[in-house]
Amino acid sequence: MAATTVYKEPAPRVDAENPLESMMSRFNVATEILGLDEETYDVLKAPDKQVIVHIPVTMDNGKVRVFEGYRVVHNTILGPSKGGIRYDKNVHLDEVKALAAWMTWKCAVVDLPYGGAKGGIICDPTTMSAGELERLTRGYTMALKDVFGPDKDIPAPDMGTGPREMAWLMDEFSKTVGATSPAVVTGKPLVMGGSLGRTEATGRGVMVSALAALKKLDLDPSQVSAAVQGFGNVGSWAAKLLSEQGVKIKCISDVSGAYWNEEGINIEEAVAYKNAHKGRLDGFQGATLMDNADDLLTTDVDVLVPAAVEDVITEHNAHKIKAKLIVEGANGPTSASADPIINEKGIMVVPDILANSGGVTVSYFEWVQNRQGFKWTEEMVTERADRIMSDAFEKVYATSQKYNIPMRIAAYVVAIDKVAQTYRFRGGF
Repeated sequence: MAATTVYKEPAPRVDAENPLESMMSRFNVATEILGLDEETYDVLKAPDKQVIVHIPVTMDNGKVRVFEGYRVVHNTILGPSKGGIRYDKNVHLDEVKALAAWMTWKCAVVDLPYGGAKGGIICDPTTMSAGELERLTRGYTMALKDVFGPDKDIPAPDMGTGPREMAWLMDEFSKTVGATSPAVVTGKPLVMGGSLGRTEATGRGVMVSALAALKKLDLDPSQVSAAVQGFGNVGSWAAKLLSEQGVKIKCISDVSGAYWNEEGINIEEAVAYKNAHKGRLDGFQGATLMDNADDLLTTDVDVLVPAAVEDVITEHNAHKIKAKLIVEGANGPTSASADPIINEKGIMVVPDILANSGGVTVSYFEWVQNRQGFKWTEEMVTERADRIMSDAFEKVYATSQKYNIPMRIAAYVVAIDKVAQTYRFRGGF
């Protein structure tokens, strides 16, 4: 994979009408199971800080355009807040608030010393020049210079941003403090303090989660088959790493369609083909193009990895799923209406909040390396990330068994309990 490819912190499914309520629905179920007191509930449901900024930018035509941006810090009781910055024309405050809260739970479930945050700017980066994006990024950084900081709030790439924007942000912030400050942001280019192992981190976390779940189900990886929906960064790495563990990948898909091979797809060939054809699988000869790409979800395989978009598993198709295990590489691939059906069928689900948290884990490692002023080897990064993912899985699984609840709700219980306990020990309010 090209050296310029970078992990971008994923975001969960957000309901277009009210993303905050969407996030809160599972939060509420978990707090009821925990018997969370009203005071702590009230503290955790609301963000600590929400900042709205307006950024004047001189465009290439000489005119000044003002952009609206946001940064929401949901919680910092566990440590500095962490979360990406998205550039998108549909960004709005409720969405950012929901994503910030979700980052709190995501960091807590894998036991990272971080709270959650999220940022965004209403813009269409596809229509802007590099110079305009640089001026926008630097303006946003200056507007939030009192919010950002290695010990306060640490942004990262998200939708519409990448290493280039993080380099600009680091440079501009460094000017405000009069010293180079690489730890203020993660997702930087490797030459500026980015971490090895970041590109494959999310897909690797999916693989580690899948192997841990298969062990609980008493299934041998070399004797199971899988289908992977989505062949972008997360899906392709998950498929590659699972195949290296002996799992037979019978089906993969991207925007061009779904491809099936009963004998197993050569994932190395598929990745090479995709990279040689503008990131698409159109015309791939190592498998047969299926008539309906959505049929991938209900194919006769043991493991299903939805790693594409949200809401692909719904009440309309959940009853047709044949897989024994679902590992969510994407965010929000399963709608709430599908949960009861999946649970009734006895399918184990490793939820997105756990399964795809390998990425933020390696972002944490980048921050640690920057603080140490010492670069870790790729082997050190992957070994430590695997251990964190495995430990988190075991804790969530044990919680699901203790309360007799699905893994999805168990993940929220683990996360919320960690944050709530920390408040009680610190006397946070």
